[in-house]
Amino acid sequence: MTRYLITAAIALIGGFLGAWLFALSGLGGQATRDWLLDHPEILPQMADRYQKYESAQRLAAVGGDLAEAFPGAVLGNPAGKTVLVEFSDYGCTFCRQSVAEVKAMIAADPDLRVVVREWPIFPGSDVAARMALAAAKQGKYAAFHDAMFAAGPPSTATIQAAAQAAGLDMEAARTFGASPEVTLELRKNAEIAQRLGFEGTPSWIAGGQVFSGAVGRARLVEALRDQTGT
Repeated sequence: MTRYLITAAIALIGGFLGAWLFALSGLGGQATRDWLLDHPEILPQMADRYQKYESAQRLAAVGGDLAEAFPGAVLGNPAGKTVLVEFSDYGCTFCRQSVAEVKAMIAADPDLRVVVREWPIFPGSDVAARMALAAAKQGKYAAFHDAMFAAGPPSTATIQAAAQAAGLDMEAARTFGASPEVTLELRKNAEIAQRLGFEGTPSWIAGGQVFSGAVGRARLVEALRDQTGT
């Protein structure tokens, strides 16, 4: 549990207990007291409402168009109006496990655009992330993304194999991967992740909500549906 979820839990429980004690004291009225005693099931609803409120506050504090991708670093429908943002690292086991779930979401929703923000935090991942953005420059991001996760943890051999599988122009990819443009993108992604309070990968923005960890397809789909109303 991240520090934000801990804070949310404390605030939620504190608020709930405050209302509860206020009602039990008699100051809140007998009707309020009886209603709270008869409806303990509202606690999960309060938790859900607080999660959405807290997500909105964090996103508003960051500002900017977080759904705007680095050119080419998109999975699914590049023009899709339903947007899922993923902060990902090729050295992350949970990111690798999430690949199949994201693919299933794309297959189920032809309007889904998945914006991938490369956030290398594991050893060796920086080189893979740079090659991924070079693949995006060449219009081959999805091919490299899939091949890199399939190849295993980042290393000289696996990055080379994934780049070749994606059909990259290797000389151009290495040059662009070392460019200030790519360095700036990786720095920007790290700063956004920090400001959103993410502590690891994968992390997500879906339907105006923020999530950390391998939260699962069902939860992400539900958040996206809340946004689209479908």
